[in-house]
Amino acid sequence: MCRKLAVTILISLGIVQNLYAAIGCSLNDPDRDIQRLFPNATNYKTEFISIDERGGEELAKRIEAKLKDKLEPTYEALDVPYTYYTVLKGKDIIGYVHGVNQKGTYGGMQLIITTDPNGVIMDFYYQKLSSPESKKFRDEKFTKQFVGLSLMDFYTVDMTEKIKDPSENSREDYLAALRGIKKNLILADEFKLNNKYDKYFYSDKNEDENMKGKENGNEKQN
Repeated sequence: MCRKLAVTILISLGIVQNLYAAIGCSLNDPDRDIQRLFPNATNYKTEFISIDERGGEELAKRIEAKLKDKLEPTYEALDVPYTYYTVLKGKDIIGYVHGVNQKGTYGGMQLIITTDPNGVIMDFYYQKLSSPESKKFRDEKFTKQFVGLSLMDFYTVDMTEKIKDPSENSREDYLAALRGIKKNLILADEFKLNNKYDKYFYSDKNEDENMKGKENGNEKQN
């Protein structure tokens, strides 16, 4: 009886976790959170966008290429709706708020970033995090390192050298946070910024290809 009950509980938890992941990442209290993140805001608009509706498999492959990693089938399924808050002051857009679910060592993370209209990070925080070192990850000494960065930095700089790991024994969760924030910025660039930062990704890619071509040419000559 106890064994059956335990199995039932585990199955239920698995279902809840999958459903939780599938619904995407929205602010817990949008009215309160937007006012806290943008004190000068007078209004905001909410939009739900999925990879599936904006390009499906083709877009997913493009995102994976930019992320340099495969999309996780539960947390990053193509039909998962991503929530975008466009923040207004009068009629002017003063920023965006958006978050993603990211798989961590001890469960799902919810990573929220705010950006200016050009996609530059103004703030970052964990809305959800399960980790024995969560206090270190939530500390501003870590989260404020991302302020002022954009997708350009993630495309052109090794983030493990730029952003210091605050943990002692949670390296995987640190790397997961970097991946999640990069994914967050990539999606925002695709969905809201008309691929403003593509030039940095493809420029870097072209340089790599040119370098490989030169190396191959030298090998043939030798």
